[in-house]
Amino acid sequence: MKIRPLGEMVVLKMAEAEETTKSGIILAGTAKEKPQMAEVIAVGPGGMVDGKEVKMELKVGDKVIARKYAGTEIKLEGQEYIVLRQSDVLGIVE
Repeated sequence: MKIRPLGEMVVLKMAEAEETTKSGIILAGTAKEKPQMAEVIAVGPGGMVDGKEVKMELKVGDKVIARKYAGTEIKLEGQEYIVLRQSDVLGIVE
């Protein structure tokens, strides 16, 4: 199954949360921080938002940093994704 986002929406596959700290302490599930790094899986075509044209600047395969609690989490075929607006992506990691 494939997700095809609409408008200025983007589908991201979030990086895994850290399981241990830098000093080697293993974290419980509730202590793990939600990751902000992700990979772009699919990009919508862009379009009009609030009367302004939105040009899509992201492309599939980009590594990005997203807002911590933005978007909608979905689970498809055992894999977790997040669907959010391109404007909720803070930057591309090069």
